Amino acid sequence: MPRSEVNIIIGGQQGAGLETSMAVLSYTLARSGYGFIADREYFSNIKGRHSYTYLRISSKSIPRSLTYPVDLLAAIDAETIFTHFDDLKNNGVLIYDKASNTKKLDAIPSIEEPLRERLINKLNSLGIEPKISQLVEYLRNHRGIKVVELDFAGLLNTISRKYKLNPQQASRYVSSIVIGAVSELLGLDAEALEYGFTKYFKERRDIVVQNLEVANLTRNIIASYEINDLKLEDPLLKHSELLVVSGNDAVAIGKIIGGLRYQSYYPITPAGDESFTLEKYEKLDLDGESVSLIVIQTEDEIAAITSAIGASLTGVRSATSTSGPGFSLMVEGLSWAGMNEVPIVITYYQRGGPSTGLPTRGSQSDLLYSIFAGHGEFPRVVISSGDHLEALYDAIEAFNIAEKYQLPVIHLLDKFLANTLTSIPLPDLDNITIERGLVTSNGETYKRFNLTSTISPRAYLGSKAIMWYTGDEHDEWGHICEDPVNRVEMYSKRMKKLELIDKEIPDNKKAVYYGSKNPEVLLVGWGSVKGVALDAIEVLENQGVKAAYLHLRILWPFPKTYVESILNSIDSTVIVVEHSYMVQLADLITMNTGFRKLKRISKFTGRPIYLFELLEAINEIKMGKTEKMVLTYGA
Repeated sequence: MPRSEVNIIIGGQQGAGLETSMAVLSYTLARSGYGFIADREYFSNIKGRHSYTYLRISSKSIPRSLTYPVDLLAAIDAETIFTHFDDLKNNGVLIYDKASNTKKLDAIPSIEEPLRERLINKLNSLGIEPKISQLVEYLRNHRGIKVVELDFAGLLNTISRKYKLNPQQASRYVSSIVIGAVSELLGLDAEALEYGFTKYFKERRDIVVQNLEVANLTRNIIASYEINDLKLEDPLLKHSELLVVSGNDAVAIGKIIGGLRYQSYYPITPAGDESFTLEKYEKLDLDGESVSLIVIQTEDEIAAITSAIGASLTGVRSATSTSGPGFSLMVEGLSWAGMNEVPIVITYYQRGGPSTGLPTRGSQSDLLYSIFAGHGEFPRVVISSGDHLEALYDAIEAFNIAEKYQLPVIHLLDKFLANTLTSIPLPDLDNITIERGLVTSNGETYKRFNLTSTISPRAYLGSKAIMWYTGDEHDEWGHICEDPVNRVEMYSKRMKKLELIDKEIPDNKKAVYYGSKNPEVLLVGWGSVKGVALDAIEVLENQGVKAAYLHLRILWPFPKTYVESILNSIDSTVIVVEHSYMVQLADLITMNTGFRKLKRISKFTGRPIYLFELLEAINEIKMGKTEKMVLTYGA
């Protein structure tokens, strides 16, 4: 019977073509009309360590979260089987290379010792010799796993002989073996698969043909196994216009739509891909007019933020993009922008810290830092995005807020969104507005920091207006001034922007409430918690438990009045969910509202929060067994 949903792990060594597999399958699925979300997990090295892609595919909608166990494990190497065999559900499907059969656990140097010890203990408890052939037999005989053994070397030799490829060239086609196997098991058609390869390799038709041949050879082998368990039912999204994007891509698209004209960056994971995407569009054709988008890789993050500030002062919409260590270097520039009321957007992709930490893993532990970083007090806005479509729109909104209120805006995302591929509907361009704020072209009488209003009209460098900027406290003209009366007036003028923002931005842009109006369980979160939280409350409702989720989108200035009204109107278990040790949002809520009856669910392994473990944690807290749960699942 056809399936409405399939969960897949594709694993192998970093550099073995996993990104290609993920991208080609994503295009193929989107072309076929299936919704999907594809997360990439990898070590912080260039090549060799274990990496994997998790694909959740649906015929009914675009999935929002991931969960375990999975239906299919496609293993390019032996390490993937050892690492993920327990993630595979009973009666699932295993695809692997027969050359892995002789591999033993102790002969795989890339497995970290803690994991190796856990695997040895697990295999010993099952009475299995730590060898792939023995493990595969156990999976087949004791767990009902359908095993597909492929001859990777034979398939590559076939393509090598036909196209006269050397072994190194042929090895690049391993990803197509996996793509062919997965596409056949899912029942994806040939036209969609060819589209996927063509989309990924663009004009390189010879490469498309060769990859397709490898994939189709594999499909023929898979078809002989007559495994129909994973065939997908007809999709509901067929013929829909969709974008296939990562979180980095979504932000880049939003910035271009929003009028970005200058982007600075220093390469850092996971922020770098956003700027790499923008570099592809440095020449834009807008209604027949050629427009330049300048993207500059600077020598460090200090230069990145200061050059973006300089660009903003000339009147262009400018931004910079970074992660935790880079943001640390930007803080002095951030303070300067706050002092001088400069509209600047900092796109901040969080990863596991402290220090270098987990550079390729996700986190939400920089929440409080982004709100309070800097010396002295100055206004800034911190916004966050819960999914790819939100990220696109928020990238536009960040510019509007920055220019309207003349201050830095920090757009908080994380690795989970940055490196996850999904399909999203096309943005609604008709309902997008651009707000440039108050602008003047006054001459020599111009007071850049006029005290008559909270927002002083700004003029651009290069206009007729004469103005001064300094890192010191200043008067209305911009001249250095340490007079105490002026200090109070100027300092207060800047800080009152927070009150104005809180008053003018509508509640539905600050936070969104989903679910039951009288819940037994209320989840509260922000950022990429959104998808798994929405799925969790849906499951709870189906189980007869009234549940809701409060999704915070503007984190500073904190939407105190709105959040207070929600928390004081319900009598339920309130659980804050976050990728951090402290669950910092809970402390931020208490600090701003005084509300203390908050339970916490925390995950700081750098891996996503999976639906099954979130539901288990909610149940433990709901039953009164604990006030805080720490989640740990994931390789």
